[in-house]
Amino acid sequence: MGMRKLCSATVLAGLVGILALSAAPSQAQTPPAQAWPQRPVKFIVPFGPGAGADIGARLLAERLPARWGKPIVIENRPGGDGLVAIQAFLSANDDHTLLFSPSGNFTVHPYQYEKLPYAPADLVPIARVSNTILAVGVPESMKFASLADFVARARAEPGKFNAAVVPGITEFTFDYFTKTAGLSVQKVPYRDIVQAATDVGEGRLQIYMSSYAILQPQTDAGRIKVLVVNGRVRAPILPQIPTAIEAGFPALEVEGLVGLFGPRVMANELARGALAKSRSGRRNASVEPRN
Repeated sequence: MGMRKLCSATVLAGLVGILALSAAPSQAQTPPAQAWPQRPVKFIVPFGPGAGADIGARLLAERLPARWGKPIVIENRPGGDGLVAIQAFLSANDDHTLLFSPSGNFTVHPYQYEKLPYAPADLVPIARVSNTILAVGVPESMKFASLADFVARARAEPGKFNAAVVPGITEFTFDYFTKTAGLSVQKVPYRDIVQAATDVGEGRLQIYMSSYAILQPQTDAGRIKVLVVNGRVRAPILPQIPTAIEAGFPALEVEGLVGLFGPRVMANELARGALAKSRSGRRNASVEPRN
């Protein structure tokens, strides 16, 4: 099964929550709130094209316009540990500009920065969309049979191995893994982490932790070997690949939860709508005939 087909199946459940934004108007007697959206919607993605979150965003962009009646535009804003995308999203201050991102892309920011350039409360959760498959890959040419093989080699050659890691909770988890495993691995920064897959396939990087969507083209070409997946259970499309826990490295366990986030102005509008419905319900109940 291809990654695009897998992502399509994965995001279907998330569609239910998102489509609630366009639910039918209430039957209350007060005038219904103005329908949303009134114009095109923009999804800002903190990764470049080809990342797991990017694929999920584009699948939604294909399907939601049929329900919403408005197109969806995808804007890729990689770099800066996700801060570039977050700042672009918040600067828009627009209830038709949403952030499509793994929650782990910014939940670790308070541990990374003494002073954040944004207020976390300004990122209002709308709906969980999918659970991205995260995996650890190495160059096929290095002939590692398992993650334990990589760890043994890296311990024997401290400081000689380079790594690339998706920013956010993935990098946070990888750092914890190297610390608990006693490894000295140099991380190579990338503005667009998707580009690192080519360097792994060519052997310029020795380990890479990212979404499987990024790894797959090089894996299918026989240049990258996937050693483990990072979720609690094995991935349905990779049943032969053990989890990090099964491989003996529980420090690498992490889930790739992806969702939609809106600006605070959207939260205020939803709250006002809920309050109006509540008041209308009480008013209708007061005139309801009693048996």
